[in-house]
Amino acid sequence: MPRSEDLMLFVRAADCGGLSVAARELGIEPAAASAALKRLETALGVRLFVRSTRSLRLTADGEQYLVHARNVLLALEEGAASLVRNQQTIGGELNLSIPSDLGRNILLPWLDEFQILHPDIRFRIRVSDRLADLYRQTVDIAIRYGAPEDSSMVALPLVPDNRRVLCASPDYFQRYGMPKSVSDLSSHNCLRFVLGEAVHERWTFHKNKKIEAVTVLGDRVSDDADLVRRWAIAGRGLAYKSRLDVSRDLSEGRLVAALTGYQGEAAPVNLVCTHRLMLSPAVVALRDFLRPRLAALIA
Repeated sequence: MPRSEDLMLFVRAADCGGLSVAARELGIEPAAASAALKRLETALGVRLFVRSTRSLRLTADGEQYLVHARNVLLALEEGAASLVRNQQTIGGELNLSIPSDLGRNILLPWLDEFQILHPDIRFRIRVSDRLADLYRQTVDIAIRYGAPEDSSMVALPLVPDNRRVLCASPDYFQRYGMPKSVSDLSSHNCLRFVLGEAVHERWTFHKNKKIEAVTVLGDRVSDDADLVRRWAIAGRGLAYKSRLDVSRDLSEGRLVAALTGYQGEAAPVNLVCTHRLMLSPAVVALRDFLRPRLAALIA
């Protein structure tokens, strides 16, 4: 594949009728210009110019190829300009990964609002509690719980002070009673979920600068956090959920919080990407749009 700088030299030499003049205009040494032209002709397998020490003219092959070289350089220029426009305007495609419960029940309606505000945005959304590989999969940014395990990732805080809350339906507490201490959880049916690659069954709580933990048991496990929430609402057991996920259920009475004298596990929410160059105006605008709305849910 010919180099773009070699194509540029070829086009300038054809336009000004001299290799040395083209080299001077492009700020390169005559020897480097001669080597570039030779490299281009070798790659194409044809002679592009008939040249002597005093003159330079296109061959028939050179005239034919000049049209294509101009088109290639124009396409590259237009491509670079479009990237600049994307970095200056709120638009383009956002490939976004979001967690299941937070995504389906809270974020999706907000993403609709965001798209109404910015109609040039196009979304491609992956909804899953499995962590997307931002290096291998077609995902540009992800909304995730917890700090990135990979320190090379860029994490923009959305809700840094979010925590987990122990909760169940009013019907469940009426039938089985409200736990009074962390140790009481060993006698309750606890609805567990897969966090990363392991079942989250070691639940920890904080009180008076002390940490209390218990390994819980139950008859249901899922890798979908939304399913765990639905089980809890249906009265199937206790759930230890992100407060964001159940904030509306708590305020509307579908779920009731337990062990309110304890502080739950930290569950900060971040917008994650692989590099700061991924922070386009669209990504920054989405962060600024979501952050106050998410914070209001746990206020």
